[in-house]
Amino acid sequence: MRIASIVGTRPQFIKLAPVSVALRTQHEEVVIHTGQHYDYHMSELFFEELALPAPHYHLEIGSGSHGAQTGRMLEAIERVLMEERPDRVVVFGDTNSTLAGALAATKLHIPLAHVEAGLRSFNRSMPEEINRVATDHLSQHLFCPTETARQHLQHEGITCGVEVVGDVMYDILLQMQPGITAHTYTCLDTFKVKPGHYMLVTMHRAANTDNPKAMRSIARALNRLEMPILFPVHPRTRARMEQYGIAWKSHVHLSEPIGYLDMLTLESAAYRVLTDSGGVQKEAFLLGTPCVTLREETEWPETVSAGWNVLVGTDEKSIIEATGLPTPEAPQKQPFGTGDAAIRIARRL
Repeated sequence: MRIASIVGTRPQFIKLAPVSVALRTQHEEVVIHTGQHYDYHMSELFFEELALPAPHYHLEIGSGSHGAQTGRMLEAIERVLMEERPDRVVVFGDTNSTLAGALAATKLHIPLAHVEAGLRSFNRSMPEEINRVATDHLSQHLFCPTETARQHLQHEGITCGVEVVGDVMYDILLQMQPGITAHTYTCLDTFKVKPGHYMLVTMHRAANTDNPKAMRSIARALNRLEMPILFPVHPRTRARMEQYGIAWKSHVHLSEPIGYLDMLTLESAAYRVLTDSGGVQKEAFLLGTPCVTLREETEWPETVSAGWNVLVGTDEKSIIEATGLPTPEAPQKQPFGTGDAAIRIARRL
């Protein structure tokens, strides 16, 4: 069977890695990179670290408004699919690349598979929520990471083609675990921090970065914390911080985006992770690091109910208080599968 996998952002490259390996043992795969993330640290570096073959197509779409970017992706993906004529199209997550791939496949009557189906934040002001809902309703194969995700689909009347397979990011994290252990000393020495004595921050959601009030409130909280803070900065976030004139105290260390192994290592050894990323919330949980989420909702409620993730929004006082909460007890049950999600996806396809 000929399968086209469509990706465009760093979280999707991570999700693609185990799925691509599993697919290639049974099928012919064509990888299409939309170019939604195009900076070296956000794109090529991840292909190198994850040992992914270079994509067969790099569409080089780049940035733009949601409508313009999605439209350009749809046009370019459609051309590739018409040329390659795959038997299935696989999309990942909730980005504009996901939606464009789903629309292109559907209009060409190619069966669509959605990896990470059924996630919901129930916040329709987030473009990611619109992308994931639309993609789920277009898909014939819906691969859910958790039972909660399956229930969300059932409540929307989607029951055919649905399967709980586990989380592919858990698959790759298990594979990376020996590397994290071996890399810890070198990584922490490079960033000049000690285990458990720093906090790690990531922020990229438009609801935060495009809101000067929210960004300034988060910055005030970080500036008040009394522990070194490592902050790998997304290019768009850096541009907004400069636009808003945000200044940082000396304990807040800004850097360029970092590679996947460095990121996992820093998450694993941090005292706390503060983020608005769904993927980072989940990674922190799986690595046993308490997380403070700079949003008021999450697609991963399992991390909250287990006590390892606290939703604080952008309120300065709430952020500071959450970083001081005691470390929770280890969860009794791991909700993200058994590390074989990619194999199950390949078999089902």
